[in-house]
Amino acid sequence: MNNRRTILSRTAGRARCLAAACLLAHAGAQAAGHFDVDDAGTLEPGQCQYEAWWGRTGAEPVNVVHLGPACRVGPFELGLNIDRLSVQGERTVAVGPQLKWNFYGTASDAPFAAALSVGAVFDATRGGRAGGQLVLPLTWRPSDRLQLHANLGADWATGSGARTPRGGAAAEWAIDEKLSLIAERSRASGFWTTRIGGRFSLTPLISIDVGLSRTGPGHVRGIVVGLNHAFAPK
Repeated sequence: MNNRRTILSRTAGRARCLAAACLLAHAGAQAAGHFDVDDAGTLEPGQCQYEAWWGRTGAEPVNVVHLGPACRVGPFELGLNIDRLSVQGERTVAVGPQLKWNFYGTASDAPFAAALSVGAVFDATRGGRAGGQLVLPLTWRPSDRLQLHANLGADWATGSGARTPRGGAAAEWAIDEKLSLIAERSRASGFWTTRIGGRFSLTPLISIDVGLSRTGPGHVRGIVVGLNHAFAPK
């Protein structure tokens, strides 16, 4: 009986870890920092960046640590996502590559832009079972300070391969060169998430993100703090 309870406890813990990927950024297969709704932009030619963030959600709680380096190679932005999820002693590590292609509106000030983002994710903790993501990000810039983003796509869960739709919309308002406010509403893996946050630019290439979220019918609350750093490798 004790062994059975242990197995059930571990299974429940693993399920919570997988659910956490939906609550905080679906297994890291995103290029928008910790925000669920991605924009249609990519890095400049010859530029690289890394995104690092920590998130916490729920009463248990669930913790996620993310690291995502990326570089512009030709017309593509190539990245690698590494995520560590933990809850009540159970841990899951997910890794996977990502490719993003801005195929329309490539200029940084283009009024309308569209891109294609494709990513894979592997459950490195339990045999490398694969999942993935396909997203079409769209961006409209009605003014110099305001950007509106929309996403449409799908996720494939690790292990089962079950496909679920993904979509959402976001507004990004630049108050000045140092501060932008972001609000978004998105749906992934069957859960709706509302998130508000800010992006604080320490330098033109370094910024800090802070976001608060509410997910699902239970209004599970979460917080994320992230760092973004773009640079040109020598």
